[in-house]
Amino acid sequence: YERLTEAGSIMGSGGMIVMDEDTCMVDVARYFVDFLRGESCGKCTSCREGLESMYQILTGICEGKGKEGDVEVLEELGTAIMDGSMCALGGTAANPVLSTIRYFRDEYQSHIRDRKCPAGVCRELIRYLVDREKCTGCLLCVKNCPTGSITGERKEPVTLNEDKCIKCGVCFEVCKFKAVVIE
Repeated sequence: YERLTEAGSIMGSGGMIVMDEDTCMVDVARYFVDFLRGESCGKCTSCREGLESMYQILTGICEGKGKEGDVEVLEELGTAIMDGSMCALGGTAANPVLSTIRYFRDEYQSHIRDRKCPAGVCRELIRYLVDREKCTGCLLCVKNCPTGSITGERKEPVTLNEDKCIKCGVCFEVCKFKAVVIE
């Protein structure tokens, strides 16, 4: 237990979460803040309002509406929540956000500056494209696309209409040739 504390972690429920390059750390921070909003008793203004503000900013970043300065505001809110809270929950509530900013700041910057989600999780920040060299024209994606945004002829590379695409990911999942790629 002491080693966890030295590493800046807390025991919590004893659970462990394994993440990889397909995990969006901004979305993870948003998930935890959303959970903590529900757990907060609401008595401390800094915790109640701070978590709500954090959630709104993180949601904006994940939806492609992030702006320069959002990361700094999140850091300031995190400090205010920790300093102004009267319980252990509030004292640690900002940890998921502050930790992801500390160790994955580049992901926040990709979302805000480049309007891209490196993990391919945040729908508004991804594009599905067809690699015409890999596409065999099997038409699995055409048959499974719920909006009809993919068209093509058998044994010919398909075409994806980005304006009709709802970014559901079905085409990506069914393509056996890895011809549908996320950008």
